[in-house]
Amino acid sequence: MNEPNTSAPDPRLGTAPGRRRADLMDPVALSEVGGLEFIAREVVEGFYMGLHRSPHRGFSAEFAEHRAYQAGDDLRYIDWRMYGRSDRFYVKQFEEETNLRAYLLLDNSLSMAWTSQPGTLATKSWYAKHLLACIALLLLGQGDLVGFASFHHEIQARLGPSGGRKQWHEVIRRVSPLEPTGLTSAHSALRDIAGRLRRRGLIVLLSDLLIDPEETRLALRYLKHYGHEVLVFHILDPGERELPPAGDVRFFDPESRDEIQISVPDMRREYREAVDSAIAEWERATRPYGIDYCMIETSQPFSLALRTYLRKRQRLG
Repeated sequence: MNEPNTSAPDPRLGTAPGRRRADLMDPVALSEVGGLEFIAREVVEGFYMGLHRSPHRGFSAEFAEHRAYQAGDDLRYIDWRMYGRSDRFYVKQFEEETNLRAYLLLDNSLSMAWTSQPGTLATKSWYAKHLLACIALLLLGQGDLVGFASFHHEIQARLGPSGGRKQWHEVIRRVSPLEPTGLTSAHSALRDIAGRLRRRGLIVLLSDLLIDPEETRLALRYLKHYGHEVLVFHILDPGERELPPAGDVRFFDPESRDEIQISVPDMRREYREAVDSAIAEWERATRPYGIDYCMIETSQPFSLALRTYLRKRQRLG
């Protein structure tokens, strides 16, 4: 964002020159250093510090407007006539730079409230909300427009696409108080958003994908067919990939209220194979259609997910 970070540095993040990059920190450690807005700013700042080249997009041939020069901008696009008149550096911004609209869709169903290690590992909801805030900050900092919607079996909250500092604070205001509730119906949310889109854009879905897979995949392909770029973040708790080291365990579905008791030693291998198969099926059902799929665990640093986002974002330029 083109605005100063007014939040006071937190000593737990370290200080320059040996400051610890927040985007590489463990999510649990991050959860102790501040609120959603502060953490998102720190993560994005660290992420930019770690890039080896500018995250800004390329330039097309059709001039649109000027904007203030930012560190890392290509010097070829400085308008020297503007500099001569104003004694300030401005970069020529072209039509391709101003076209992107992004819609960030957050699964806020009850299954997202789960963590395999209460008190020591963030919930899927906490992780998804902070990842969404980081992506929104990256987009808005590049001059893009950002819209937002949260859903369970229906749309809960919606924010139309806009840009600038005011939109950033509005995204944070809408996302911060969300508490997971209800069943999941991602395909309904995707269809709702698709019906409201007037221009092609970037659709980012953040969900644990405990949903109707065929209906959701069909909705994602529909969006891609109509020219939208689609990126899916599959938010997974590490405990969902491996059964706990125990004897008999009772599993409880918070959405359907169903329960089942199993013997872990007898089921460990079959369970792992079933999870791996489900992940592989999501990859097979999305990537051949040009839909980016990224599985990320809630124990992993945000930088991994942000680099996936950035690869998608750069292809749009």
